[in-house]
Amino acid sequence: MPIAENIAAVRERIAAAAREAGRASSEITLVGASKMNDAAACRAAIAAGIDALGENRVQEMTAKLAENAYDGAPLHFIGHLQRNKVKQVVGRAVLIQSAGSLELLDEIDKAAAKLELVQDILLEVNIGGEEKKSGFLPPALFQGAEAALEKPHIRVLGLMTIPPADADREANLAYFEKVRRLFIDINAKMFHNEFQYLSMGMSGDFEDAIRAGANMVRVGTAIFGSRNYAQPARQEVT
Repeated sequence: MPIAENIAAVRERIAAAAREAGRASSEITLVGASKMNDAAACRAAIAAGIDALGENRVQEMTAKLAENAYDGAPLHFIGHLQRNKVKQVVGRAVLIQSAGSLELLDEIDKAAAKLELVQDILLEVNIGGEEKKSGFLPPALFQGAEAALEKPHIRVLGLMTIPPADADREANLAYFEKVRRLFIDINAKMFHNEFQYLSMGMSGDFEDAIRAGANMVRVGTAIFGSRNYAQPARQEVT
């Protein structure tokens, strides 16, 4: 199916999940995860009314920016962000969803200060405690939030998480619920209930994420089709 039809089908699924949760589909922001898809695919998604596009790789994002691939939709950075790549993302992505360490917060704040702007971010939660995954472990999340609040060039708009890839559906639901509780708790205690986004759920589980309270989902393959990982990976430029 073409991208426009895929987006329409995803929106129908979003609406159904939202109804089950007693919510309006208009509450849910659909981010098209456009990793490994070209500028033409991004433009097709924008023409079909995608709410935002999200990129995982800095070099790919930079190349597509040069092609004006994101004109007409907000750009989010949703992948692991290395500290030496921060300056290439701050001020270009309207939202960095993957701010998951104290060191990364420092770099984002410094880069934003140089540009004299405030960078919107989400705090990434490593809900499964995975050693090789970025993000704040739940016990360290409040420390991360406190650090972010002290930085004048950062604004925290909510939380983001990616459960372990090998989790079954029951475990996945439990992870989503834990992050929802963290969202409610930290929002009330530290952010005056002004959080805007709880970003949870991808192509395989976004409906469950919505039922658990997500109001932002990051959908790639269900919109753009399966990615061809057999292709040589692009080399990151430092």
